[in-house]
Amino acid sequence: METPEVVEVLGALAQETRLEALRLLVEAGPEGLAAGEIARRLDVPPPTLSFHLRAMLHAGLVTSEREGRSLIYAADFATLNGVVAFLTENCCAGSRRPRRRASA
Repeated sequence: METPEVVEVLGALAQETRLEALRLLVEAGPEGLAAGEIARRLDVPPPTLSFHLRAMLHAGLVTSEREGRSLIYAADFATLNGVVAFLTENCCAGSRRPRRRASA
């Protein structure tokens, strides 16, 4: 993954409801969960959850598939693995860029 993609993903996760929803979907595995079930488990109104799921879809964090009248959402593990790989790329080899000093 490139930096702009990672920034978009991390930006989408920088919200409590989205992070909680993603955790549920990771636990659910590839089968995912229906939007209504996610809303019930998180105690979030469906329209609010829909807003957050759209943001997560746009960032590539989740996939959706229609099953009958339900939308099933699942974590996109390829994206998640890409973000983890990006973040850990230089963890053991030292940074290639000098760290910024905190301003006083």
